[in-house]
Amino acid sequence: MPRYAFQIEYDGGPFAGWQRQADQPSVQGAIEAALARLEPGAHTIAAAGRTDAGVHATAQVAHADLAKDWDPFRLSEALNFHLKPQPVAILACARVPEDFHARFSAVERRYLFRLVARRAPVTHDRGLVWQVLNPLDAAAMRAGAAHLLGNHDFTTFRSTLCQAKSPQKTLDEIRIEEVAIPGGREYRFHLRARSFLHNQVRSIVGTLERVGAGSWAPDQVKEALEARDRAACGPVCPPQGLYLCGVGYPENPFG
Repeated sequence: MPRYAFQIEYDGGPFAGWQRQADQPSVQGAIEAALARLEPGAHTIAAAGRTDAGVHATAQVAHADLAKDWDPFRLSEALNFHLKPQPVAILACARVPEDFHARFSAVERRYLFRLVARRAPVTHDRGLVWQVLNPLDAAAMRAGAAHLLGNHDFTTFRSTLCQAKSPQKTLDEIRIEEVAIPGGREYRFHLRARSFLHNQVRSIVGTLERVGAGSWAPDQVKEALEARDRAACGPVCPPQGLYLCGVGYPENPFG
């Protein structure tokens, strides 16, 4: 059966997450239903990352096996037609080798977290950012974030429900941009690793926000990491500011 890879964008707000669920809307379920309109029957689509409820994606990657030999462009156009009006779009589609796997072939994942600090409510970005009221100290957050780079036991920064076999992960990049916006500031957290633990990004950003607000000293991030204790973590920030924004493979399936 021909295997196809898809690059997918979605607004996670209306969904209970990526993973198919029997009684709640999911991104996986929406795409599988669209595939069933093209090729009747059950379909299973596997993704590079199973994002939580409310989390968005600008470049999720998934794959599926189909019976028909589709032209990739026509397949993406047909899927986008059947996905309307849901906030899910196929950005690119490519025929891939049978041994390609969206999750297991991936060598890198990139996330963006958007945090807005301003007094006025957000309007255009409502549901797409985490808003706090007061400006943050970006330099202090960068100093705290530096303690997290490299290979560590991230027990402190993973959900108690995390199913990963090991809490040991290598964080290759954590970069914080500060941008002026009307009425306030936006802080953009860029994180890159081969893989992440459940709630790792949201746990890190929530902790760094405490540093930026002055409630934590930057060195307390190091202490929390070394504690290897979930209770030592700062607050876990809400999901609506988080985006899966890239997945890397040894060879880019989309050219």
